[in-house]
Amino acid sequence: MDIITLENRRESYDSLDKQKRYIQILEVLGKNKMTAKEIAVEMFKRGMIPNSERNFTAPRLTELSYEGIVEPIGKKKCEYTGKTVSIFQLRSEKNGI
Repeated sequence: MDIITLENRRESYDSLDKQKRYIQILEVLGKNKMTAKEIAVEMFKRGMIPNSERNFTAPRLTELSYEGIVEPIGKKKCEYTGKTVSIFQLRSEKNGI
């Protein structure tokens, strides 16, 4: 992979305020059971992100899952893509972010 591409990717990652994104995702998820895309669509509607691309939420949901804050509870066919996707919910015994 090209060095410039790696540098650009790293700069983009470093500029992301992950704590803010975690809070936004948790606010939208609340007591709901939602997919990454559904969360992204709702975040876009609320003006939190510039478009409804699931890549705004999916990596952060994975991180929140590793931290035990959210958990995948099942799967379903995505209404937007037709692909099988995970459904997430908040864990009842949330840890701090």
